[in-house]
Amino acid sequence: MRVSEFWRLMDDEFGAARAAVEADSLHLPGLDATAREALSAGVDPRAVWRAVCELNDIPAERRLGRDVPPTR
Repeated sequence: MRVSEFWRLMDDEFGAARAAVEADSLHLPGLDATAREALSAGVDPRAVWRAVCELNDIPAERRLGRDVPPTR
């Protein structure tokens, strides 16, 4: 997963404004950092997204984000 995909998933789940607040303020216990700190430290964005999902009890069916039609 790329960092851009992480942010797309965050925006899809929380909305753009709240996604930034979540990334900056919620401490992810398994990573011992906020999402933004973990990404800046080079942690795999997929691991950060999983930690966000676990902390926020995001159901499995929403963890892949919304369907986006392919671009040509």
